[in-house]
Amino acid sequence: METSDTSPDQPEGFAAQDWAQASADPQYRAAVVDLLGVLAYGELAAFERLAEDAKLAPTLADKAELASMASAEFQHFERLRNRLSEIDEDPTAAMEPFAAALDDFHRLTAPSDWLEGLIKAYVGDSIASDFYREVAVRLDSDTRALVLAVLDDTGHSGFAVEKVRAAIEADPRVGGRLALWARRLMGEALSQAQRVVAERDALSMMLVGGVAAGFDLAEVGRMFSRITEAHTKRMAALGLAA
Repeated sequence: METSDTSPDQPEGFAAQDWAQASADPQYRAAVVDLLGVLAYGELAAFERLAEDAKLAPTLADKAELASMASAEFQHFERLRNRLSEIDEDPTAAMEPFAAALDDFHRLTAPSDWLEGLIKAYVGDSIASDFYREVAVRLDSDTRALVLAVLDDTGHSGFAVEKVRAAIEADPRVGGRLALWARRLMGEALSQAQRVVAERDALSMMLVGGVAAGFDLAEVGRMFSRITEAHTKRMAALGLAA
């Protein structure tokens, strides 16, 4: 019996190519430059935020932990900046279109205390990472490897879960406030992601199928459903209701 050479899990389109092959398509190249630009600015903003949040830390050990996370975020930023330079793109120009949206997000979600800062680092950053991982599966092999590497957890998860759960156990009333805060973060993060995509034609085309084969509007809806489900699981890990 004759069998097909392809399987549903086998990469197709640009995902089956490397950067040298895929970047020959100008629209795909523009989408990747946008993606690397928004990721780079996101990492730079995360570095700044974590360094600032370290001032709210109740102990020296907590301060050092956040400083370590901030350092990891900056290293991710440097990898993205260097990659943009390697492909003959100006890193600053690539980041600039996304600065306003990301700055607005951080302005609207400035934590009022240490615990809110931890929730933001865990919940907010994880939602963004989930979104970019969804995009990554449609990228060429070189870009995909870089994106997945810079989305690696910098220690937020275990540290945040431990501290938040301990705080709720010490004072259960804290849980209600933090649950409301996390829901607000979820809404703002999804709004920011939609705004970023809507304002950049190349990125939006990548998501709805103009660049990446087989990805349609229905799949966009399923993607956001998966992101929401992952958020619910993270909230449960924190001991909070989604």
